[in-house]
Amino acid sequence: MFFDLSNYRKDYKKNSLIETEVPMNPLELFHKWFQEEKNISTNKEKYEDYNAMSLSTIGEDGGPETRIVLLKMYSEKGFIFYTNYRSIKGQAIQKRPKVGISFYWPNTERQILIKGNVRKISKDKSDKYFYKRPIENQIGSWASKQSRIIPSKKYLLIQYKKWYFFFKKHIIKRPFDWGGYLVKPYRMEFWQGQPNRLHDRIVYSLEKKNDWSLFRLSP
Repeated sequence: MFFDLSNYRKDYKKNSLIETEVPMNPLELFHKWFQEEKNISTNKEKYEDYNAMSLSTIGEDGGPETRIVLLKMYSEKGFIFYTNYRSIKGQAIQKRPKVGISFYWPNTERQILIKGNVRKISKDKSDKYFYKRPIENQIGSWASKQSRIIPSKKYLLIQYKKWYFFFKKHIIKRPFDWGGYLVKPYRMEFWQGQPNRLHDRIVYSLEKKNDWSLFRLSP
């Protein structure tokens, strides 16, 4: 199969990014961009996962592994997502607690690339979020042994049904191997599409605790 995409073009011209006009703390700029994307996405007829982000880890073979996860909370402390601790990404994080996360928002022609140290959040915080989830999703966390090989989809549905009836008679609890991670950034790049491929790229680098330097990269 061969498909030529060399003639596919898009001209970027919606916004600009000037270093003299941005805050010194990248989390403030992230919040501004995130809220702008959220407002656009939620005003559309079709809901968009504006909180979807790519999460990259280093695998067992030394190569990168990337998948989409959902950002569930952010603050001055960093970015929180949830998963199974025994999943491929959970095992990778345990061995190498550094990750890359990225956001791509075509509505505003923006990307954000983040490098950070990652750690588990407290059990209490994981519990609090787990019990906010729909019951069906809570049961799904028990039914799926994430990243494990299974014989068929039928097998997975049987597991879900088994746990569904089990929790009709028992109080559902958060699985011990499921919870949240906090990514604490030490480098954040903000990319704003520009005409003629002369894109704006502003990078924040953490020098000390809460002390960021700022510079521009050539596109």
